[in-house]
Amino acid sequence: MFSKGENVAKSATPLARETAEKNLETNRENKEAGASSSDIAISVRGISKCYQIYDTPRDRLKQFIIPRLQHLMGRQVRQYFREFWALKNISFEVRKGETVGIIGRNGSGKSTLLQIICGTLAPTAGGVETRGRIAALLELGSGFNPEFTGRENIYMNGAVLGLTREEIDGRFDSIVSFADIGQFIDQPVKTYSSGMSVRLAFAVQAQVDPDILIVDEALSVGDVRFQAKCFARLQQLKDNGTSVLLVTHSSEQIVTHCSSAILLNNGMKLENGEPRRVVNRYLDLLFGKERRNIDSPQAQPGDISQEDTGYAEAAYQLSTGDDVFQTRNGYNMHEYRWGDGTASILDFHLAADGEPYPSAITVGQTVTLAVSVKFHSDMLRPILGITIKTKDGVTISGSNSEMADVADLRVLVKKGATLVGKCSFRCGLGAGDYFISLGLATRENEEIIPHDRRYDSIHFIVEPHIKFHGLADLALDLSISQITEPNLV
Repeated sequence: MFSKGENVAKSATPLARETAEKNLETNRENKEAGASSSDIAISVRGISKCYQIYDTPRDRLKQFIIPRLQHLMGRQVRQYFREFWALKNISFEVRKGETVGIIGRNGSGKSTLLQIICGTLAPTAGGVETRGRIAALLELGSGFNPEFTGRENIYMNGAVLGLTREEIDGRFDSIVSFADIGQFIDQPVKTYSSGMSVRLAFAVQAQVDPDILIVDEALSVGDVRFQAKCFARLQQLKDNGTSVLLVTHSSEQIVTHCSSAILLNNGMKLENGEPRRVVNRYLDLLFGKERRNIDSPQAQPGDISQEDTGYAEAAYQLSTGDDVFQTRNGYNMHEYRWGDGTASILDFHLAADGEPYPSAITVGQTVTLAVSVKFHSDMLRPILGITIKTKDGVTISGSNSEMADVADLRVLVKKGATLVGKCSFRCGLGAGDYFISLGLATRENEEIIPHDRRYDSIHFIVEPHIKFHGLADLALDLSISQITEPNLV
């Protein structure tokens, strides 16, 4: 059965009550339309959460007393608080066996949303329906009694999740093995490190085979080895039909492990869908700038005259006037381009051992990439960056002119100038498809100002080979030092 979560705060403000009534009506319509299908594990409909913010303790006391008196006297009721909407009309569904990532900046409402889904926090408006047993890691060590031992907390948490003692006995060894905290299992949890606490917490929640598993940034505490084990377990749970909600700031975890993603910002849902598209929008927000498409060859008409059109570096034939990027072999028409338009990445030249725009690259070849950039305004210490990713969005390698300490760019570049940048690397990548992202930005204090970013703009293929397997060739030196003949008696 679904657990009902339609809650409307009776003490809410008129605006909150009006919002609640509208959302509840929408919820009823969705139910009548068959929204709660048997393959849906979580259904979130119009969730909103409002907090009352008081400037002083005195205002809180006034709010408790004065509005009641004003109501009794028939006067206009006054409020002594400010409303803060942590969530505003959030709706989505999670199907059985689906892994959904929730991403957003700090304070965007991610943890609030998860607490409402778990039932530990009541919404101001809207409703939540869940199907099956929910296991959640909302905060580090949440649900643990610090005075109890790890063993005692396993049994206590298992009981909370609805397991009998016999069921916990049958899974106890698996939980202890997964947590891998050794003799500390019989020590009070208050003596645990943060890493040990999250190991035990995840082991309990993941080994009870929940129908829904909710993880809120808890895995970021563990080491890399433990994280790999956790994600292997998440994949196993997913294959068994468990629905997973994963909150993380790691864009690569979202792309690699999630079938869809949700982007929250200021309590609102900005994007919902394919993980790579959602992550790209999230990267926009991290830089604090609204996305701007650069559709024309000149971001600022008039800055580039007909006389400016030409080519730099004859060996590469790079345009210094017109944006001909999209005419080159290897251009990805589904690139994600944005920036404030005060600079334009116009052209690129990709070669492998001197062969321009190769149809495929072989392991061991030297890959050279040259790009041209036009400046439409004066720019102090511009930063040119490059990143290579797999087709799944996993970053293989990346650098920029600041990280590489390129002295030629630690200057003021004048409006109308053209930059030609070049990088090269030995191809040691595994067979498959890869994408190159380019970017031109500047730094103001601690803020990065993006001028032209072309994510996943260049596509190249690495041919199959038999030298190694995996993502990259680390030039492993494998040899046999000795073979001892058997002693013949």
